[in-house]
Amino acid sequence: MSEVIDPRWWQVADVLVGYSTAVKPRERVMIALIEAETLPLAQAVYAACVKAGAFPQIQFLSETLRHSLLKYGDEEQRRWLPEIEAYGMEWADVYFGLRGASDAGIMRDIPASALAANQGAQGQISTLRWEKTRWCLVRVPNAALARNSGINLRELEDMFFAACLLDYESAAARWRDTAKQLSGAQTVRIVADDETDLEFSVAGRQWIVCAGKINLPDGEILTAPINQTLNGRIHFDMPGIFGGKRMRDIRLEWRAGELIHAAASSNEDYLWRILETDAGASRLGEFAFGLNLRLNRFCNEILYDEKIGGTIHLALGRAYPESGGDNHSSIHWDLVKDMRRGGSVFVDGNPALVDGKLLI
Repeated sequence: MSEVIDPRWWQVADVLVGYSTAVKPRERVMIALIEAETLPLAQAVYAACVKAGAFPQIQFLSETLRHSLLKYGDEEQRRWLPEIEAYGMEWADVYFGLRGASDAGIMRDIPASALAANQGAQGQISTLRWEKTRWCLVRVPNAALARNSGINLRELEDMFFAACLLDYESAAARWRDTAKQLSGAQTVRIVADDETDLEFSVAGRQWIVCAGKINLPDGEILTAPINQTLNGRIHFDMPGIFGGKRMRDIRLEWRAGELIHAAASSNEDYLWRILETDAGASRLGEFAFGLNLRLNRFCNEILYDEKIGGTIHLALGRAYPESGGDNHSSIHWDLVKDMRRGGSVFVDGNPALVDGKLLI
């Protein structure tokens, strides 16, 4: 089968195994093949791991299977933590999540309460992944993602490969220079439309460069807000998608770190279920600038959209400890705002991003 696979899959696999995770001989590698269309990349990653002297294992997951659990299962089954999947995180030194997309409406007949309960269990798996393994997640372009994006599959694949196969070592050097300029910053303020004016402190926080180590494609600089200092409101013009459900026009407002308002023009009940997942779900774990200029079209897919050059994103829930963040939650949900449509980010009162152009 290898001779009929697009050769770019082999190139992506080489980046994942050789650069992103630097797989070593005799390491144990879990490869999660999520949707059948990810098989070409799974095959290429498997072969690359074998060549590296590792012990790879394949795991198959699908939103179609998850839908059956949520539709026919009882409350205990929906909240169930999949033991074998959890054990896989304990077993593996390295984890690859090769995530094919499913149709956007697959969960439309699932009650918000059932979906939120299962997301809590999935969040525990996610926490085990980043605590126990070296990992990298890839959203693999397929027909379902093309439909969800409104983009021709060939064009989507071309954008994906271009964004995955840039020279990440050179890009990382440039992005580290930017992060160095942000080091020591005290405050961040986001100002855009009439419904966006949000300010918070980042004093003492670290600015982390993401350059192909935990996501592919990649390209962002992130830090963690100090939640007690959150003041103001923000309107997300791009839809938020969580657990297969889409929420449009999300509006959030904090006062002295407490969430005082949340609304959405669709699936607002589900938004509130997410915010009530645990004590940390209504607070922020991340603020970031998107940097990858080879990603230039919104796909309604967070692993692409949050990396688009000229955007920013905020994540509700769990903070990355290396940024100095201390917010704990079983969720980490990124919400993207397109600053190319107009708006500014000020760092210590100075413009750092204006209308999508990074000035630092």
